[in-house]
Amino acid sequence: MDLINKNRWVAPMLSVLLVCILGVNLVQASGKWNEASESKQMSEVAAPGPDGQSVAAGDRRVMEDRTSLSASTSLQSDWKHATPAQKWFTAALDKQEKEEAKAKRQVQAAAQAKAKKEAALKLAGTKKAKAAAATTTPPHKLYFTRTKLLSQEDRKSATWSYTVSDKELFLLQKIVMAEAEGEPYEGKVAVANVVLNRLRSANFPDTIHKVIYQKSQFSPVANGRLDRVTPNEECVRAVNAALNGTKEVPDNTYYFLSLTLADDLTVAKSQKKVKTIGNHTFYK
Repeated sequence: MDLINKNRWVAPMLSVLLVCILGVNLVQASGKWNEASESKQMSEVAAPGPDGQSVAAGDRRVMEDRTSLSASTSLQSDWKHATPAQKWFTAALDKQEKEEAKAKRQVQAAAQAKAKKEAALKLAGTKKAKAAAATTTPPHKLYFTRTKLLSQEDRKSATWSYTVSDKELFLLQKIVMAEAEGEPYEGKVAVANVVLNRLRSANFPDTIHKVIYQKSQFSPVANGRLDRVTPNEECVRAVNAALNGTKEVPDNTYYFLSLTLADDLTVAKSQKKVKTIGNHTFYK
């Protein structure tokens, strides 16, 4: 006691020292409590809400955990112990990957379909060009079976053939002009088809000249119009197409007439109608 009384400054110093020690302990305890509290808040914020909205905090750490989870060799065990946030992010990223893969497949499928379509159009254009070229020049020989006129490509299947002279070619062009000058192009081809169908049939004459000049069959022959007309370009193209195998009416079509102009409607009453093109109705 005497020592204390002699050194009165010692007591205040001890008090200050005790206060400092207590303060340090309190600060450390407060820091640990704050860390625990922040960790708890981060876990609560990182967990997905019931409305499925994205996580607002702790993203980096959760993403790192998810990467570690995916790289683990024991995925099932890691998944079992994964946090709800990890599971939610994993499911969301898996869904995004699947959607991207699906979109990529759709783009590839669309590109393949476009390529096929372009190839088909190119092929169709080539075939059309070849067909158009084939109709510009009339063949010198026709090929038939018992029931139909063949194209030049199918001539190996023919049972007989017929050589077309230049005079008969011009005569065929004239009868098409005389009968169908104001008719559609298809109607002109159909008139030429009828003449060739008759040439093939055993029930009609066996030459183009005789078919056209058969009595009471084509009105322009009787009224003299056949001698007065000059075939125009469309009639020439229509005849060339018919000679090359283009058919607007079937091979068994042998008659046609205009129901508004014809004086004799016997054909319309006795034969079966095939189709109407322009003002002409065709029969078999």
